[in-house]
Formats: sequence, structure tokens, C-alpha cells
Amino acid sequence: MDDSIRKVDYFKAEVQDKAGEGARILSALLGEGIDLLAFTGFPRGRKAQLDFIPENGAAFRKAAKKAGLAVAKNTAFLVQGQDRPGVLAGIMAKLADAGINITAIDAVAAGGGRYGAILWVKPAEVRKAAKALGAK
Repeated sequence: MDDSIRKVDYFKAEVQDKAGEGARILSALLGEGIDLLAFTGFPRGRKAQLDFIPENGAAFRKAAKKAGLAVAKNTAFLVQGQDRPGVLAGIMAKLADAGINITAIDAVAAGGGRYGAILWVKPAEVRKAAKALGAK
């Protein structure tokens, strides 16, 4: 099976870095029926940054607003496929060969022989990265 690499909208939010904040937000989104393709969070100074890749961006924005969550829309790449040794090395090499620096990447073996990853590049390099990756 070929890898699927697609350009996706992601929404980032800065929230208080305190116990339960992520659970509160994810519960609010669940209550609105939001389906997330990916989610990641990490500390950023004295706050935390949460990145959401929803199945439906418009519905996500509406639910985020209802939950009191201010979000900013950006672009990332969602990568999915059959797990095999070196798969990410090959994908990252395509960007390196195109002279594109990866801002961040999160990847995981998903079980059942599958893997997934989210990768970010600078906004000015999204179009060039999409071409290098053959992203849909």
C-alpha cells in the first residue's frame, strides 16, 4: 500500500498549562461531535500549545468557539501508510532534497502494520513541500 500524504488544515491554540485543561477541551469537542484526525500538545513558555487536525474544519471552528478556545488556522501534512523500516527517512529525504527544512514532526506506529505522522514546514514553504511530497 502506498503512503498517503495530504495537506491539511490544522488549528493551534494556546491554553493554560495546567492539569485537566486538555481533557476539558477534548471533552467539549467530543460533546460537539468533532472527529480529530490528529492532536498534539506541548509546553510553550508558561502556556501549552495544542494543535488539532479535524476531519471538518468548519465544524471544529464552531465547536472551538463554543468551548471558548481561540484558534488560528495553519497548514500541515498528514502522512499515513504501511509501517516499514526507513519510511520516514525517505519522506524526510524528499524535503531535504528540495531544500525544505522541517519545522516539526510527530510520528507513531499505529499498530496493525500502520504508521502515521504529522509534519510542519514554514508557511512560505508549504506549496514547495506539497510538490516535493506529491501531497494531495
